[in-house]
Amino acid sequence: MTQNPPDLRPDLARPAIPDLPSRAGQPRIGMVSLGCPKALVDAERILTRLRAEGYAISSDYQGAEAVIVNTCGFLDSAKAESLDAIGEALTENGRVIVTGCLGAEPDYVTGAHPSVLAVTGPHQYEQVLDAVHKTVPPAPDPFVDLLPPTGVKLTPRHYSYLKISEGCNHKCRFCIIPDMRGRLVSRPAHAVLREAERLVAAGVKELLVISQDTSAYGLDLKHGETQGHRAHITDLARDLGSVGAWVRLHYVYPYPHVRDLVPLMAEGLVLPYLDIPFQHAHPETLKRMARPAAAAKTLDEIAAWRAICPEITLRSTFIVGYPGETEEEFQTLLDWLDEAQLDRVGCFRYENVAGARSNALPHHVPEDVKENRWQLFMEKAQAISEAKLAAKVGSRTEVIVDSVDSEGATCRTKADAPEIDGNLFIDDGFEGLAPGDIVTVKIEEASEYDLWGSPISS
Repeated sequence: MTQNPPDLRPDLARPAIPDLPSRAGQPRIGMVSLGCPKALVDAERILTRLRAEGYAISSDYQGAEAVIVNTCGFLDSAKAESLDAIGEALTENGRVIVTGCLGAEPDYVTGAHPSVLAVTGPHQYEQVLDAVHKTVPPAPDPFVDLLPPTGVKLTPRHYSYLKISEGCNHKCRFCIIPDMRGRLVSRPAHAVLREAERLVAAGVKELLVISQDTSAYGLDLKHGETQGHRAHITDLARDLGSVGAWVRLHYVYPYPHVRDLVPLMAEGLVLPYLDIPFQHAHPETLKRMARPAAAAKTLDEIAAWRAICPEITLRSTFIVGYPGETEEEFQTLLDWLDEAQLDRVGCFRYENVAGARSNALPHHVPEDVKENRWQLFMEKAQAISEAKLAAKVGSRTEVIVDSVDSEGATCRTKADAPEIDGNLFIDDGFEGLAPGDIVTVKIEEASEYDLWGSPISS
């Protein structure tokens, strides 16, 4: 078992592609999936459609007749990693179809790799399938090619990402996601709920609600009601709280109506966990970022959330070294973090991204200054995390089991999202546990980011 690294980059995570059973003569397609959980959901949808059309899924290059590379384009470093992944697939297999966020810049992709077979943008499922059909014609057998009820999943079967919308209406200067994924397009609430019910019926124990801006869900639909369900994040969260699974909310902007979600957490309908991308604390930095919540009194909001639900866990991400960030502005961020006492914190060093408006801002911060500020920020965040986790020693909590091996069980509390937060390890008394089990443990030990505990007999 390994401890969760403090600077894990979810935009660089590579999920394992399952090597599903196949029949003789069945065409096989491989996939490399990079990027955030939203891109992971896109990959799952593509693989599910391919399976439904009679394709087998290959977990390696050599067993595939073509490979789809699902790319990330959020940062220049992520673009570089995507180009590397495309190059690796071309070297190992030779027949490569590119999709995902970087696919929104086809000339950029083909300029580096002119031999790719096709380039499609994010959530362009039909175009991906067309490219696969052209390269490797399908050969379905309706009597043999059966799909599991959940489709093809790239996460463990006990948790699943639930995407509620595409795109974003914000124009943050450092971000090009709206240019790649378009404006906000929300799914009807009844369709989201139907998918959630289907996942839970198939054994999913935790639903991770994702979008580019979860707080804005339904705004494009004017929060209309269809089939008895209103397209508003508060109503949707309440509906999801009835399906019988843990419900975790990600990418929630700190709008005033977020306060309406917190009572649902206090009632136990959704997990007491908010993933809110504050990005910075100094008003001038936020203004240069063109952040939608630049004027929000976030410390007052945090105090209000904790008053309603004292056990709430707050996760956020920040950018240090943004163009024009002064020592005073950075110190304001450190002071704000001291006061906010956030539970889970991630931090990026600012990077220029081709097409981002922030590139043209004056007074870019030198790389060595960015690195020093990142180190100082993470040291403070780590100290806060260590103190908060130490205070949990001796308490009891529910955990969900993610994996079990010969050394013990790796679990997560309600305060921990998969891949980006910490773990709780069980070293003794784990023999009867299995992935997806939800058990009560007594916390016995803590480190900077992880916990250790023992199961409590019922």
